Amino acid sequence: MMTRSRKVIALLFGLMLALVLTSCGRVNNNQDSWPTLQKRGRIIVGLDDSFVPMGFRAKNGDLQGFDIDLANAVGKKLNLKMDFQTIDWNMKETELKNHTIDLIWNGYTVNPERESKVLFSKTYLNNRQILVSLKKNKINNFKDMQGKVLGVQNGSSGQSDLDGQPKLLKQYIKNQSPILYENFNEAFIDLNAGRIQGLLIDRVYADYYIAHQQDKNAYNKDTGSFAPEHFAVGMRKSDVELKHKIDGALEALYADGTVQKISQKWFGQDDTVPIK
Repeated sequence: MMTRSRKVIALLFGLMLALVLTSCGRVNNNQDSWPTLQKRGRIIVGLDDSFVPMGFRAKNGDLQGFDIDLANAVGKKLNLKMDFQTIDWNMKETELKNHTIDLIWNGYTVNPERESKVLFSKTYLNNRQILVSLKKNKINNFKDMQGKVLGVQNGSSGQSDLDGQPKLLKQYIKNQSPILYENFNEAFIDLNAGRIQGLLIDRVYADYYIAHQQDKNAYNKDTGSFAPEHFAVGMRKSDVELKHKIDGALEALYADGTVQKISQKWFGQDDTVPIK
């Protein structure tokens, strides 16, 4: 029979082992990832792989887009491979915090809500939220959405703008509540089918989507009153050295004209923000 002292020792040992195992399972969000990434030789980039033209799948399944090209160019500057991982965009900050990914890089808009959660690189591209509708519905401004159904992507900057400034658009829509979509592809399907009458969406996506439609004149685009936005790379708050490295690479790529060339390739114009 085990004596009382042995039972106590066994119990303490079990508690110590449990604490060790728990600490091993934890991720360290207070440590800069740069040394680890250098040893690993690659950076895991989280993205929504349906966000044209920033990061999306070609017909053969390969990833392509502005952010894919730019991320790969940064990777070459850092002598690191960029591994792209598709994520649920609504869970992007959680994936980053849990170290499932190292960067959020896919048309990621800088705003105060996100700045409280992540560390941003320098901004590199202009964008804004616009209202897209079918021309036949005669929606020419936000007020014309009175009583009509609006769609927006879940977890997007459009949703943040809509909720953060309800008097601009939200007050007019049906039930003052939008239909939430996992991606803009699904939202455009519903817009074209008449299940929603308006779609609040990133300008870069809307311009690219409409330009590749058979009837380009079937849509109205209203810029409304939402402020201009800028895209940047998101990383953990502790990744100060990683931010320094990415900012340096972005500056060099802007200085040699690479960022501008990628913009011309995907947008037909220079939409970049000066990176200095």
